Amino acid sequence: MGTAGDATTGAVGTVEETAQVRRRRRLSPGKRLPASRLVGPVLFLALWAGASAAGQLDPAAIPAPWTVLDAGVRLWTAGTLPTDIVTSLQRAGLGFAIGLTAGITLALASGLSRVGEALIDGTVQLNRAIPTLGLIPLFILWLGIGETFKIAIIAIVVYIPIYLNTHAALAGIDSRFVELAEVQGLSRFQFVRQIVVPGALPGFFVGLRLGVTGSWLGLVVLEQINATNGLGYMMFQATNYGQSDVILVGLVVYGIFGLVSDSAVRLIERRVLSWRRTLSS
Repeated sequence: MGTAGDATTGAVGTVEETAQVRRRRRLSPGKRLPASRLVGPVLFLALWAGASAAGQLDPAAIPAPWTVLDAGVRLWTAGTLPTDIVTSLQRAGLGFAIGLTAGITLALASGLSRVGEALIDGTVQLNRAIPTLGLIPLFILWLGIGETFKIAIIAIVVYIPIYLNTHAALAGIDSRFVELAEVQGLSRFQFVRQIVVPGALPGFFVGLRLGVTGSWLGLVVLEQINATNGLGYMMFQATNYGQSDVILVGLVVYGIFGLVSDSAVRLIERRVLSWRRTLSS
């Protein structure tokens, strides 16, 4: 009887534990859906196509998706779209590289030194408070109307979010880790590699995603100022001729670049921070 009672009690306990596990699992978002980030864009495209087919959208203002696709094929065949894409990628890539380097360097100098923080942080906060696109007239006077000022503005748009998020992550590192590093006798290099870098990476990746998005947002404006090529220039010229399909081609390309670059950063983040246990993982 005792054995049967123990077995019954054990079975009940197992059932209760299983129920508790199930309740805990329901609190999490669950498994990641395959290609989940494409669901929203595909749904939007379906609604757009449906509204166009039903005649609910003015073709002159918002052309149908197939009209936009036809315009894109026409521009690609003519050779203008590939040239504009390469030019835009070069501008965005160079500005992003400069902004990334500046953001990381300034964040480390400010986050690891009180003197650096006194010299750098206030200046960056002042720069953040000034609308970056409002600096365009001044940069044109300083650097001319060519490519240099465009790349400089993109670099500023990129470095600010990278600096802010990386600096915040550095400031949020638990002081007990610093004390532990001092007790263990770590060198400055070992302290940075083992404590600073792992602690700052989550914030850095947030800033990196914002910086990638900012580079594309800045580019679409800058390429409409005294440019002779690029996606923004193509869209500006299309505005003068009332070619809404060409404008949408440019917006779609910008959107694809933004989605792909952001997805690439997220993929790198998951690989680098695979040791973390978060809701997203």
